[in-house]
Amino acid sequence: MTNPNVQNISYNAEKFQNAEQLWFWFLYSKSIQNGFGRNRGVSTRRACELLDVETLITKLYLSGQLTEEQLNVMKKFGDKRRAPHQYVWSENKAASLWRSAMDILNAAATARGWID
Repeated sequence: MTNPNVQNISYNAEKFQNAEQLWFWFLYSKSIQNGFGRNRGVSTRRACELLDVETLITKLYLSGQLTEEQLNVMKKFGDKRRAPHQYVWSENKAASLWRSAMDILNAAATARGWID
């Protein structure tokens, strides 16, 4: 018999809108975990864990789908919390690498159900 006074609470995990949102969330969450960021007290349950994203990125790199150059761009601009801009001359190549890396990450994360 179920207790009528107890609510049935469903914890639906929020999916990401795209690979960029996933990547920025991952880096920000890692910085908080490592003590370099400020936790603003807002906690949203996500469709994956930090370790899941880290494992996925590692697999994509080891399988040759992501290059070291792409990872460097992802890290550099991820730390800046923005994507490189294709119309800024000094960021043109980085923007191309970023787009291709985000396409790869988007496909892999969508296949895992992390992105809507």
